[in-house]
Amino acid sequence: MPRASDATRPVILQAAYRLFRRRGFFRVGMEEIAEAAGVTKRTLYYHFDSKDALLTAVLASQHERTFADFQNYGIELSGGADALIDKLFEGLVKWSSKPHWAGSGFTRLAIELADLSGHPARSIARQHKALMEKQLEMLLAGARIPSPKERARELFVLIEGTMVMILIHGDQSYCTAAADAAKRLMAVGSPPSGP
Repeated sequence: MPRASDATRPVILQAAYRLFRRRGFFRVGMEEIAEAAGVTKRTLYYHFDSKDALLTAVLASQHERTFADFQNYGIELSGGADALIDKLFEGLVKWSSKPHWAGSGFTRLAIELADLSGHPARSIARQHKALMEKQLEMLLAGARIPSPKERARELFVLIEGTMVMILIHGDQSYCTAAADAAKRLMAVGSPPSGP
């Protein structure tokens, strides 16, 4: 294998991620991925012995990148619950405004693989979502929201549902509706303010 082998793997992962995200796992073939990565099919199979192994590696790589980005983003999410929620959903508006936005790749691929419960890519998607939910819990605890674990789960459901509704309707006003609902959720059980 050529000495540039270490540099080849990330190129393949990025090309595969773009194709899987844009067109789905089942609609993309290994030949197409090799072509997009600028490698031969033999080189592709040298690095990944199957499309399933490639998808698993793609999601593992994206998890590391996305989770690091969210942790950095979390630093900006200081303040009370309302400020945190506004920033979260403003971020979703910004993200969903990008050309060719297709929602969460983890969610889309997990849905596409719904009938393959033992697929390793589903396990990575499950771990990724659990860590993101845990990160939300820590942010809510930092904002002194009562029952941060329960509120994080509810907020995560709102975020995921909002992404799906934006995909279906192409209407970002779902972010406003979800943010309003999230603020009402966060107020449940909060100590009353003032005398």
